[in-house]
Amino acid sequence: MATGISRPQTTNRTPEDDVARRLLDSSSQLSYDPLTEVDWETPLDEDFHGTSPEWSTLYGTAYWNELTEAQRKALTRQEAASVASTGIWFEMILQQMMLRDFYAKDPTDDAFQWALTEIADECRHSIMFARGAKKLRAPAYRPHRLAVELGRFFKTVAFGEGAYGAILVAEEVLDVMQRDWMRDERVVPFVRTINNIHVVEESRHMKFARDETRKHLARAGRVRRHIHSLLIAVAAYVIVISMVNRKVYANAGLDEKRALREAKANEQHKSMMRSSCSGLMEFLTSVGLLTKPALFFYKRANLI
Repeated sequence: MATGISRPQTTNRTPEDDVARRLLDSSSQLSYDPLTEVDWETPLDEDFHGTSPEWSTLYGTAYWNELTEAQRKALTRQEAASVASTGIWFEMILQQMMLRDFYAKDPTDDAFQWALTEIADECRHSIMFARGAKKLRAPAYRPHRLAVELGRFFKTVAFGEGAYGAILVAEEVLDVMQRDWMRDERVVPFVRTINNIHVVEESRHMKFARDETRKHLARAGRVRRHIHSLLIAVAAYVIVISMVNRKVYANAGLDEKRALREAKANEQHKSMMRSSCSGLMEFLTSVGLLTKPALFFYKRANLI
């Protein structure tokens, strides 16, 4: 775990500088190295789930009730690997947007140094997720080609509150479910450790994303606010529908077509997603980013 680093005092500090300084101090006091913190050596114990069963896309369906415990555990392990792979995909988008945002800015600013710290965190998280998925014996789950191309477009054009709002959405959606998984003794221990690391370090990232979103919105006019509210909502929709790849069912030994049909109609899972995003929706409402066009996509993604 890192130790504190003293920094010279500066004058004419802004509220944003103070937030960045606090985040840097927190990072220096509480950060993890997944290469040493996670148990990578112990073989996978198939008696454990990969996620809390209640978070499975099939939990509560007739199909789930027909599955053996071994099949349920195999499914949640594949689902956990798919969520991790989606996380890697978006973390790579996030890093590029942040690098572009801070390109050529003052490197002595705490905000600049925090941005690089966050990017370093995301690099470690992506490696951690990749190793975790491999240990779960999952293939490389990738988003649909259309989602990949939309992500390529988004990372190129998104800026300001559009970029940071989307970053916040992706982080918030994962946060609640991972808080459940890291406490659940039914989940395989190394996955619980991965979730704990991610939750602790992402809490700082979410604080920064919220503050950056507010800061940029303070300079945004009505048209720009409405455009970015829709852009964030579309990004949220694409992220959510990409979280669980359709191939997880076949790879867990299930009937893919039936599983997809029942997962799509699973009201229990939709309710879990909505409850996990209540705080996010309150924030988007408070800053004026929950417009009627945006609502359409949040509802389609079952986030509201």
